[in-house]
Amino acid sequence: MPRSDSFAEPDVLVVGAGPVGLTAAVELRRRGVRCRLVDRLPARLGYAKAVGVQPRTLEVWDRMGCVREVLEAAVRLRGHLVYVNGEERERAELRLPPEVPYGFAALPQYETERLLEEYLERLGGRIERGTALESFRQDADGVTSVLEGGPDGPEEVRSRFLVGCDGAHSLVRKGLGLSFEGGAFPEGFMLGDVRVDWDLPPGYALRSLHRDASGAVDDMLVGVPLPGGRYRLSMMVPPALAAGEGDAGGEGDAGGDGVVHGLRGESGRLPTLADLQSVVDRLSPRPAALSDLRWSSVFRISHRIVDRYGSGRVFVAGDAAHIHPPTGGQGMNTGIQDAYNLVWKLALAVGGDAHPALTASYDAERRPVGEEVVGRTVRNARQQEQGAPDDPAAGLLREAQLLVGYRDGPLTLPSADGGPGPRPGDRAPDCAGLTTGLAAFPLRLYDVLRGREHVLLVYADGPDAGAVLDRFAAETAALADGRLELCGVLGADAGPYGGGRLPVYRDAEGAFARLYGADGRPTAFAVRPDGYLGARISPPAPGPLADYLATVFAPR
Repeated sequence: MPRSDSFAEPDVLVVGAGPVGLTAAVELRRRGVRCRLVDRLPARLGYAKAVGVQPRTLEVWDRMGCVREVLEAAVRLRGHLVYVNGEERERAELRLPPEVPYGFAALPQYETERLLEEYLERLGGRIERGTALESFRQDADGVTSVLEGGPDGPEEVRSRFLVGCDGAHSLVRKGLGLSFEGGAFPEGFMLGDVRVDWDLPPGYALRSLHRDASGAVDDMLVGVPLPGGRYRLSMMVPPALAAGEGDAGGEGDAGGDGVVHGLRGESGRLPTLADLQSVVDRLSPRPAALSDLRWSSVFRISHRIVDRYGSGRVFVAGDAAHIHPPTGGQGMNTGIQDAYNLVWKLALAVGGDAHPALTASYDAERRPVGEEVVGRTVRNARQQEQGAPDDPAAGLLREAQLLVGYRDGPLTLPSADGGPGPRPGDRAPDCAGLTTGLAAFPLRLYDVLRGREHVLLVYADGPDAGAVLDRFAAETAALADGRLELCGVLGADAGPYGGGRLPVYRDAEGAFARLYGADGRPTAFAVRPDGYLGARISPPAPGPLADYLATVFAPR
């Protein structure tokens, strides 16, 4: 397929077309930013590497406009079962508060990539397969990259920014000279994507351990359900398969950088159906028959994180920035949210509308998240059998990535409002029960936010609520113009609104007031394009709003 001239010199070059790079490319295309997405592989790999999709990632895909296809392809994760030496130790249910719009899901990575790639193509983009980044250099105005693999030989590409989503052995990370400190687990594991016939309850992940006389784990089986009655099984690798680990051309190789992480290449002996069945026979709490092995591999786990998420006009995201155990399905989801955080900032920078320090906020916001995830997953992996957390509800929200926030970040406007509800830097929660005069059904807040960039939600209640909304809209018209959209939320006791200065929804069930802690007080909530609160202003006033916008946008 020939490449159009408009993309020969893109605004952003994205390297690596896994879920993280695809998310970056989709978000750039949605905003009309010229981008190219290249990947060294000639075709998508058929591995179910990352399979857990967290509720927060589904919220991200909702706002991106592609969640429906994921919901139709994925399976619901209902809970997990833990067995130790054949005895059931735990049966946990994955139940979230009713205001959270999505649950936990499982989807093989090859399906996640397929759906995101198809969405990218609908937006007019594509993956340039078999195209590898060989080198790059940056200057004050942009980045010059050399690509290999095209039909005409090496190609020099000039872009405004470069985003490395190119995995654990990232050339972009190496080219920036970033450190990647950490270590590796001594144990090897084997994986298989296989059909399992057993009578365990559907939708539940299984963790079955065997402890020796000293209490140490000497055998382990983990099964995560996939669509179509399949499971992604992982287990300790037997000595016969462990020999020669990491010596073949897979992403689990050291890659010349000392990082051993991921799947073995094709030259070593791969686990057979019989290898997997023998472990299942030992550890499954119910008789189980395996069949239809789609793929298998041996893999190793490292835990590392970069010292910076970027430098100048070049950034890293996903496995290029952080790698860690797969415990809790945090890796891919964290990487997707890296890209989601970064791209709206790049889009503003490309358009000349960003504050000079906006893109630097990516490191300030996302590296603490990466550090927390790496630390938590390493602790959980070493513990093997996790006990009940002190606060199970908070623990579940953390695993769902709904507690990720940026309260201490540079884009967060401190709030003088000490009331309940989310603070600046927190995720903007969804809520139900918003009504209009036209729709015969209530909307959710995420329906209102979908398709918009920066949104200012202005809440008011009481007989003069409409006048409050109109007055604030008039006072902030010059500030908002071209920067953010205002939407009004009227409390349940507000009178009819007849102004027309801004779209208005009624909080008919009081859910918005409760979840946002508005409590009848006029309050403005600035919601960023990635769904986090940048400011909470009560009472609404132009001055604090101008202060917040000055942290994001270029001076006028």
